[in-house]
Amino acid sequence: MSATWPTITKTPQARVQAVLGDYDQACREFSWDEARSLLDYMPNGCLNICHQAVDRHVDKGNGEVTALRWIGRDDDIQDFTYADLQRETAKFANVLKVNQIGAGDRVFSLLGRIPQLYIAALGTLKNGSVYSPLFAAFGPDPVRARMEIGEATALVTTLQLYRRKVEKWRHELSSLKHVFLTDDDNGDLPGGTVSLNAAMASAQTEFETVHTRPEDMALLHFTSGTTGRPKGAIHVHEAVVAHGITGRLALDLRAGDIYWCTADPGWVTGTSYGIISPLVNGVTMIVDEADFEVERWYRILEQQQVSVWYTAPTAVRMLMRAGSEQAQKYNFSKLRFLSSVGEPLNPEAVAWSAKTFPTPFHDNWWQTETGGIMIANFASMDVKPGSMGKPLPGVDAGIVERQGEKIVELTKPGALGELALRPGWPSMMRGYLNEEQRYEKCFAGGWYLSGDLASKDEDGYFWFIGRADDLIKSAGHLIGPFEVESALIAHPAVAEAAVIGLPDETAGEVVKAYVTLNPDAKADETLRKAIIATARRKLGPAVAPRQVEFRDALPKTRSGKIMRRLLKARELGLPEGDTSTLENN
Repeated sequence: MSATWPTITKTPQARVQAVLGDYDQACREFSWDEARSLLDYMPNGCLNICHQAVDRHVDKGNGEVTALRWIGRDDDIQDFTYADLQRETAKFANVLKVNQIGAGDRVFSLLGRIPQLYIAALGTLKNGSVYSPLFAAFGPDPVRARMEIGEATALVTTLQLYRRKVEKWRHELSSLKHVFLTDDDNGDLPGGTVSLNAAMASAQTEFETVHTRPEDMALLHFTSGTTGRPKGAIHVHEAVVAHGITGRLALDLRAGDIYWCTADPGWVTGTSYGIISPLVNGVTMIVDEADFEVERWYRILEQQQVSVWYTAPTAVRMLMRAGSEQAQKYNFSKLRFLSSVGEPLNPEAVAWSAKTFPTPFHDNWWQTETGGIMIANFASMDVKPGSMGKPLPGVDAGIVERQGEKIVELTKPGALGELALRPGWPSMMRGYLNEEQRYEKCFAGGWYLSGDLASKDEDGYFWFIGRADDLIKSAGHLIGPFEVESALIAHPAVAEAAVIGLPDETAGEVVKAYVTLNPDAKADETLRKAIIATARRKLGPAVAPRQVEFRDALPKTRSGKIMRRLLKARELGLPEGDTSTLENN
């Protein structure tokens, strides 16, 4: 891999100026206690994410620094200083308190990138409650499943999203006591909902941030598995230690930076690095309400003088497809560091970005379960296009394989195995909600097993190979086949369904579905479109399959498990592997 694409060598100036200068020295000297010392703990060792992200900056006299610059779809701009965020999050926390929503209660948001989302997230944490974001593009079924599993106490959403995705089943969820609507100025409220604007207008502007303990639950992020329902990964307030230091070391964040993370907050990146990490580090973060558009993004980078930019490989590939001519119209001289996450960033995109911007994109790797960046290409480090980089100081990563009952680390350069981490970093998930056995399966032999296949070269750089299971990564979304298959089977003509991801130049992977039909159904183009429409309505366009293929039968094991890997192997012309358990070999 590295032989095909030349290493991008960093200049001496870049090495010296980076927050993390000498990588090997940083690894030798780093300790998590040192990272903790950069934060301001509350009395009795208490730690609250909102206090670290907002309140302490005001306490230190930096309240007038712009924390959040929001750009609306129509280019209107609204600035929030750290003092503004302190006041608004206090008001939101008081709204929760007045409605008897307290410590440990789960507050969900179903919102686009609007200011209320950021205020709700931080205000929930300030109140000692648990925050759980939902992706606004989800259909009704994924929204309901996550709120049921999470035992949602409250939901913050818009009138339109409530009408479309929640209202029909809201009263079937017994835990859901409150729904706050953000856009209800006309006073026409559905029954059982509350105007958030009105509630905030009458709320007090002072609130003593709850003295949560480091191990108190703070965040509930959902991730899909290859079978079963979505998993709720539990993260605690201690995670802020990793959010803060990884922002400094992996994203090179420093005082005075203008930082833009394009990830939607419904995705874990959009919370960890689109809300918490930049605010903990006291920078100004850009939030754009609008969807991706090449000229708009380039204009924002130039006009807002963005210095650190964190985005998804899908977006990088789309920019690359638009051509360098588009980029040449703009001045990117303020850009100091570019990073990407979501799926592997292909070498072509790294090489292209090195020619187009002042610096190349730096790929990094982490998961919902890790809570923060674990492996990264650092600002001071040479970039090998296609590599995810090296482990963060304080993170012990290795390539392992199961040998009988043992987990053995593979030390030979280039050996293919499962990417694993030694447990103990602060943002490590503390469990899957109500699924202890599922959580325990993630650990063996003193390692956290990521489920990703990777290798490590002779220089210590890690290279992503693929998932060890059937999860699909499409345009930054982690898609579980079971959830998609369930939506497909909901169509009256579908008997069985199987879903795989196929390589796509822009999205990384796209979802393809194989379905068998009930005897009275006719396999034609009309039905194909109807099945896709059903899936889009239930799941949202980001998750629903783009292709549906009719099959007489699906490959299954004798125990009845559909062999998705076999479908993928046959689709791509890859080796089929062991088929001894196939029902009809």
